Amino acid sequence: MTKSLWLASTSVYRQALLQKLTTDFQCAKPEVDETALSGETPEQLVLRLSAAKAQAVASRLQAEGQNALVIGSDQVAVFNGEILGKPHTEERAFGQLRSFSGQSVLFLTGLSVTDNETGRTDTILDRFIVQFRQLSDAEINCYIRREQPLNCAGSFKSEGLGITLFEKMTGDDPNSLIGLPLIRLHRMLKSFGVDLLLQGQ
Repeated sequence: MTKSLWLASTSVYRQALLQKLTTDFQCAKPEVDETALSGETPEQLVLRLSAAKAQAVASRLQAEGQNALVIGSDQVAVFNGEILGKPHTEERAFGQLRSFSGQSVLFLTGLSVTDNETGRTDTILDRFIVQFRQLSDAEINCYIRREQPLNCAGSFKSEGLGITLFEKMTGDDPNSLIGLPLIRLHRMLKSFGVDLLLQGQ
């Protein structure tokens, strides 16, 4: 039986990223509690949640009789050792961005692939660092007004105008910053016998 490919996410950003590799996939909401466990590090959190998301969708599909590979991903932004939440208000967004001025923010992305036929799950951790330039209050206010990044952890969208806030970015894959490390994903899927580059050949 041919395996179907699923993304355990309803994020439009992750869907758009996966569409760079293939349009032959489906999406499902994982329905996973994303609350951090007591004493859990940010690294442990994203690794656990990415695997939990992939496995939750894989189990549902297995119960429906579908043979599937499921991709799960989870991301947090970390500043001064603390996980950053979504600001939800312009005031909080301003506060976050002002604190980032001249500083670095670490993005941790967990990426998992589960084969619901064999039960195999592979999970990796991807790190990406954003160095912010010195920002004026006027620049921060203008950015927030123009892009309204109130539902983005860290109060910016790197795929949009947020790029103007940065001094530099350090990491293996810029897609990781948006939420899905495509270089690592392609390598992982190949280890499961799926080469998206050769699809349709």
